[in-house]
Amino acid sequence: MAVKEMNAKEMTTKVLNKEDLFIFDVRNVADFNDWKIEGENFQYLNIPYFELIDGVEDIMDQLPKDKEIVVVCAKEGSSKMVADMLSEEGLDVAYFKGGMKAWSEHLHKTKVYEDKDISVYQFVRVGKGCLSYMVVSEDEALIVDPARFVDEYIEAAKEEGATITHIVDSHLHADHISGGKELADATGGSYYLMKSEGAVFDFKPFEEHERIEFKNIELEVLAVKTPGHTPGSVSFFVNKKLLFSGDTIFVSGLGRPDLGNKVREWANDLYNTVYNKVSEIADDVIVLPAHYADFDGEMNEEGFIGDTLGNIRERNEKMFTASREDFLNDVEKSASSVKPPNFEEIVMINRGMEEVDYGRKQELEIGPNRCAVHHTD
Repeated sequence: MAVKEMNAKEMTTKVLNKEDLFIFDVRNVADFNDWKIEGENFQYLNIPYFELIDGVEDIMDQLPKDKEIVVVCAKEGSSKMVADMLSEEGLDVAYFKGGMKAWSEHLHKTKVYEDKDISVYQFVRVGKGCLSYMVVSEDEALIVDPARFVDEYIEAAKEEGATITHIVDSHLHADHISGGKELADATGGSYYLMKSEGAVFDFKPFEEHERIEFKNIELEVLAVKTPGHTPGSVSFFVNKKLLFSGDTIFVSGLGRPDLGNKVREWANDLYNTVYNKVSEIADDVIVLPAHYADFDGEMNEEGFIGDTLGNIRERNEKMFTASREDFLNDVEKSASSVKPPNFEEIVMINRGMEEVDYGRKQELEIGPNRCAVHHTD
């Protein structure tokens, strides 16, 4: 049989549709255990490529004869060679184009919300767990927490007949490289960030722009200072209907406050945010976070990742009802979990203190997001 290829868009469709698929991952065991393509009805086999150099005869009994098999590796090369060997054995097999690097970079666009004033789109970075957004009002667009793939946002805005005029980052990201500054340079749009996050390039500080209005106030964005994940974390309250919560509130948890090595101090800020600021926001407001941890568990029936604040309060009841001391202790328990790889270098890049080429950006971002604190029982 001829060897087929499967690209990231096709793989995303299978994830979204909860299709059956057998993934044969030929990366090292540690890499596979740390991060893989996840689907609710996927089955897996992980055997490192170097164990297959002499052939695949010894592992044929571990592979299905009646199901499509996709071979995955880091960059593509090894998976093509293994797929060729499996095809010669008569199996229906494809290799995953671009490997896990391509999976890390794919953005899936979906509509979140629409009324007479605004249209809102979510960009799901399925392989990385990152979320970004485009809010369109008439012929102008706001981009929230953009990834570094700036051409995709520009093209998406063009499809809506809009120009990107405002770009906002909810905080200084530690697990991926922001596209905010580059997108502003490419479009001439205004880029907003908290001054306290330490960026050294020109931007508009939220400390001086607590309200952003354009298109005759049909789209109003209120920056709500919500420290905790980082000291300068903010959330964006749009038209009193949508809360772009950054890494402060997730569908199934809260942003981890331990990346600055001040876990107790920042956790105290997070507690104040949850109990003094978020508590004032109505239950029917739709929360749209900057990350997710569980694609299948956090994607709703409408096809996007988000939920009403009321449902999130119920789902994470203990986090939203704990005493200050219990809250701080709970966060400290989770603070020993693995930190985002290369996060210190990524922070330096996002501050504008370091420049790297495209290849290095790819390397720095490999792996899952690790920005959430989930309640530990």
